[in-house]
Amino acid sequence: MTDWEMVIGLEVHCELQTATKLFCGCRNAFGDEPNVNICPTCLGLPGSLPVLNEQAVEFAMRIGAALHCEIRPSEFARKNYFYPDQAKDYQISQYDLPLNADGWLELPDGSRVGVTRAHMEEDTGKLTHIGASGRINAALAALVDYNRSGVPLVEIVSEPDIRTAAQARAYASELRGILVATGASDGRMEEGSMRVDANVSVRPAGTEAFGTRCEIKNLNSLRSLVRAIEYEAARQIALLESGDTVTQETRHWDESAGRTDSMRSKEEANDYRYFPEPDLVPLAPDAAWQEKVRAGLGAMPADRRAVLAAALGGAPTEAEADQIHAVVDLGLDTLVTTAADGGVPVALALARAANEVAAGGQAGRALDPETYAAALALESGGQLSATQSKAVLGALLERGGGDPAAVAKEMGFEALASDTLGAVLDEVIAAHPDEWARFVEGDDKLMGFFTGAVMKATSGKANGKEVAAELRSRRG
Repeated sequence: MTDWEMVIGLEVHCELQTATKLFCGCRNAFGDEPNVNICPTCLGLPGSLPVLNEQAVEFAMRIGAALHCEIRPSEFARKNYFYPDQAKDYQISQYDLPLNADGWLELPDGSRVGVTRAHMEEDTGKLTHIGASGRINAALAALVDYNRSGVPLVEIVSEPDIRTAAQARAYASELRGILVATGASDGRMEEGSMRVDANVSVRPAGTEAFGTRCEIKNLNSLRSLVRAIEYEAARQIALLESGDTVTQETRHWDESAGRTDSMRSKEEANDYRYFPEPDLVPLAPDAAWQEKVRAGLGAMPADRRAVLAAALGGAPTEAEADQIHAVVDLGLDTLVTTAADGGVPVALALARAANEVAAGGQAGRALDPETYAAALALESGGQLSATQSKAVLGALLERGGGDPAAVAKEMGFEALASDTLGAVLDEVIAAHPDEWARFVEGDDKLMGFFTGAVMKATSGKANGKEVAAELRSRRG
């Protein structure tokens, strides 16, 4: 790869989480029984007319504003093609006059990727090919579910500014965080709420001219995105180094085989015969609406990461940076900031959120910040050991909340009185005189041995920090 450079542009489709579809009143929901959320409009039956969803427009403007785009007067167009996933044989989209244009997205490493456009369109239906491979070329039949047909989408098209598969992953991950932060989309790639197409080409390192690109369709995970780009770049390099040429085409990523396969020759705009949608007027949000949307945007992921990094007191370690990313991606940063405001050490609050709370899934995201802060205050204040604190957090997540102190008491995690701890330690030392002599002489490895023995004798009720302090005190 040192002799070659990748040139990558991504097209990301995100479904907007409106209550209804883009041009009709049908329910917008994932996972319903096939073909129950349909009507004459989303089926394109004669005489039906589209009516634009105002909430979808506002969500689309939120995305544009978050990506530093210019929000412009726009028009809808008909994109004509014959395929059974769209019953009316055309898709209502935006062509030469998109709603959002000329923006950018900054990656965590400080580099920027240009955003050409972020336009509105309707989603298509879903095809299920019946056959061993699940692919159309080996299908015995195909089933069509039109529930998704007409669901509002925003397609975000990047400039060809990405140079590695890792950078493509970072872009898609950061974009997903922005989409979720705006409230416009849930970004669930596993449900198809966010789908990525990658345009990949290669060129000799140090040259400016672009190579011939191929588009890889519908990558539904960040792992697949990286694997598909790396495979496709290697495929194109092998062709060029053998004296062959790369054909511009659309390709499918086969996850199980780990390869891309040809789907069809790449279409150009004139193949779709775009023309203005005659049943929809131009869309021109006024300045007041645009300003309201921009003013209503909350903090974006980069801003929230910066808050946590500053709370740590400076440049985070690599492990802390990973924890910050995980916490912000999962929307758990309010837990950390609330606990920190209550006096809990930031590093502790961050670690518990990135590990124990994150492992709780939806229960973790629903945990009350004040409850979380109170639980960690017991640990930071010495009433609970780290092990006990994790157990209490686990119980709170399982129960959907509660009083941390009451849960700790119920679990038998009451702090031992100092005289009780001393008596237990006397018994442990008496039972292990040789080990105690070595510890007194400076064998620090035995600190863990004695701490473990005390914890066992107290059924985990002793505080590890207090045990360690008492051991050091006795050693002198």
